[in-house]
Amino acid sequence: MGKKNIEKYDIFYQLLKKYVDFWHNYIYYRKVLAYGRDNINFSVPTIFAPNHQNALMDAMAVIGTLERQLIFLARADIFKNKFVARILYFLKMLPVYRIRDGFENLKQNDGTFLDTLRVMEHRNGVVILPEGNHANFRKLRQLKKGICRIAFQTAEASGFTKEINIVPVGLEYSHYWRFRQVLTVVYGHPINVSEYYDSYRENPNRAIVELRDRLSADMKKVMVHIDNEQDYEAINEMRSIVNEKYSDSIRYPKLFRDQRLVARINELQASDPETYNDICADTLTVRGMATKLRISYRHLRKKRHPLGWLMLSSVFLVLTLPLFLLGVALNILIFRISYLQAIKSKDPAFISTARYGFFLGFSFIFGPLYLVLALIFIKPWWIALLVFLMIPVAGILAWNWFLLFRRTVGGFRIWNLNRTKDPVFIRLRDTYNRLVKRVAAL
Repeated sequence: MGKKNIEKYDIFYQLLKKYVDFWHNYIYYRKVLAYGRDNINFSVPTIFAPNHQNALMDAMAVIGTLERQLIFLARADIFKNKFVARILYFLKMLPVYRIRDGFENLKQNDGTFLDTLRVMEHRNGVVILPEGNHANFRKLRQLKKGICRIAFQTAEASGFTKEINIVPVGLEYSHYWRFRQVLTVVYGHPINVSEYYDSYRENPNRAIVELRDRLSADMKKVMVHIDNEQDYEAINEMRSIVNEKYSDSIRYPKLFRDQRLVARINELQASDPETYNDICADTLTVRGMATKLRISYRHLRKKRHPLGWLMLSSVFLVLTLPLFLLGVALNILIFRISYLQAIKSKDPAFISTARYGFFLGFSFIFGPLYLVLALIFIKPWWIALLVFLMIPVAGILAWNWFLLFRRTVGGFRIWNLNRTKDPVFIRLRDTYNRLVKRVAAL
């Protein structure tokens, strides 16, 4: 499957997609929440525009929540090697030439625009990351004009006879690179590019800017956007302190709660700067003291840490220790090596991408190896297959055991701080309670 028929359904790509989606949606993340998919109408050529905060994981977020064989536009210089180009075409990627690639090469984009139109007419979406590059900030940066230029030039290639929709996509990660986090994907209402065709015919540059500004405004509606650079750290941390407990909420996702919190805080800054400054100061104080005492916000939320519950949790951990060790033994190579390789990344935004990439790559190596060993040493074959399928489950159970261990240790730590009436902890607890109460009043 090459560039000429990239829009066609590819069974080999689909098999790979199913495998990759499984590890992405059910193993790497503990939960993937997708909203607004009913806003998508693939009968109209569609371009998806996600915010870009987590390197290649942003592309995976869209792939993993839509069943279509989506096409991605990527910079043309990575297609120079013919062997690499064949792989990229198999992965449903098309080249886009920029001025830096040489003005004489821009003409080659005409073919890409025709390919893009052909792809969308076959009811496959095209994904373009309009910010151009990534950054680990919960803020939508200035959009590049490229996505709007591509939309208009694709329409122009059809003689402006085709409608094109741009769907804003909001991505939110409960943490950018930790394992077993929550990913939320929100598909907004589509923007019909045909509304700007007349403007484009009169003045292309003006139409491109108009469409870019519209897309930027609509993307902010489906993501967490913290525009305040001066107090970004405080507002971003406030989300965790106040809304972390809603990370798994399906009915009212944390992303929407965070949006509401940011809006209220922005209003407070305008109406009552003194209270706003106090809340921001308390937020950073809570973060600093919690870090110093090695206490999580989960522990602070609990008003009591009964010694009896902590002892029962300890007994449970001791009894299930063999299961934890088994899960670790079967998965340590995949989990640990993936992590150690990922943290070598010079760009923190690539840690999650590298971790998932190594994680997935090692599954291709150790998966078949474990299957062969199971079939050799375990009889009958169906029990061997069942044992093989339980290996990733054992890994997840081991991870949950480790989280319970940390929570129990943290609970004992708070119990002891309460018992000794530690002054730093008392100040932390009082500041935390005051902060949560003041934010709730908003």
